[in-house]
Amino acid sequence: MKIKFPVSTVRMAIVAATLTALPMLYAQAPAAPAATAAPTRFLGTVTAISGTTVTVKTDAGEIHAVDVPTTAVLKRISPGEKDLSKAAVIQFTDLETGDRVLVRLDPNAPAGGMEALQVIAVKAADLAQKQQLEREEWQKNGVGGLVKSVDAGAGVIVVTTGSGATAKAITIHTDGSTVLKRYAPASVRFDLAQPGPITAIQPGDQLRARGEKPVDDGELTAAEVVSGGFRNISGTVVSVDSAGSTLVVKDLTTKKPVTIHITAEVQMHRLPERMAQFLAMRLKGGSAGGGAGAAAGQRGGNAGGPGGGAGPGAGPGAGPGAAGGRAGGQGGGFGGGAGAMGGDPQQMLSRTPVIQLADLQKGDAVMLVSTQGTTDVTAITLLAGVEPLLEAPAASNLLSNWSMSSGAPEGVQ
Repeated sequence: MKIKFPVSTVRMAIVAATLTALPMLYAQAPAAPAATAAPTRFLGTVTAISGTTVTVKTDAGEIHAVDVPTTAVLKRISPGEKDLSKAAVIQFTDLETGDRVLVRLDPNAPAGGMEALQVIAVKAADLAQKQQLEREEWQKNGVGGLVKSVDAGAGVIVVTTGSGATAKAITIHTDGSTVLKRYAPASVRFDLAQPGPITAIQPGDQLRARGEKPVDDGELTAAEVVSGGFRNISGTVVSVDSAGSTLVVKDLTTKKPVTIHITAEVQMHRLPERMAQFLAMRLKGGSAGGGAGAAAGQRGGNAGGPGGGAGPGAGPGAGPGAAGGRAGGQGGGFGGGAGAMGGDPQQMLSRTPVIQLADLQKGDAVMLVSTQGTTDVTAITLLAGVEPLLEAPAASNLLSNWSMSSGAPEGVQ
């Protein structure tokens, strides 16, 4: 079963095209003299500062302790700024944990150690403020779903959003000013997405788009689009290896086992039993206002559910949980908003209990979005407690908006 995110609400993710300009500055950093070897550079987040040493965790997970001598050039740029000439000179004491930095190492430093020649920083507080603004923009003027068709010549993309009774088609218009990006093959982090042409977008891909205005009559003129091809798997757990951070799932479609790798960034939730029954009923075309849905909605009342704010990895920026204001808590699962008013399933998912790999057992039914692969994949979003949903065909698209990230660089932590 193939899809291409939730927005978690996003897990509307995700993780913006201009959130950080540091990657673009690789090409702008001064070149080393021809007589010396090319210097090593890396991009990451400051995790510790001690004396004159800065510890940086790169986006690839590597940890580097770098000495910053008084001769090193330190500068700060604003989030999204692409022109290095506009960077302001700063002092070592201006650096703080959480700052994003591009470090250029001195190729002539003594062997066995790392010494900075140049450090370009983006202040953590500035990033947080910009991320919040962009989350709000994606939430207000964004839309996401599965790609139904692409007319590259006309710049038109049709996506289907929601599942079951909430499903609908949105026509997205793009032009020469639209920023088009593709997620990296093994990631839904927006900050790692790379520019890609509209011809790279294929039916079945997951896609998020943001316009200058909200969707109008089923159409959106996009300022920014991020897309990617991922895999959707439904099946039962065969085995769990907590020490190795993997589990084996028997895919109900292929009838073959798939090894699932679990990373620190994965979103793992479990549906409460009554919520699973309610969603299954809705996805099969049942009434959203009666039965378990109405009962749970009454219990949920107007209490905000956990995750009602910006869900990790959720949709573009804020994710499905962003609409948690009047939705029910974990007790009711989906509360009045969903039970009595037919709320979006993606919003319900963001408010379900978070679980760990060790909470899964052999025989559990799971649904997940993963990287592409046949026998070995990495999970992006995993949902347990889905036994009732496996009988609802529309459930195959349930995670389509919940697992994408956009509007904020989630790698900045």
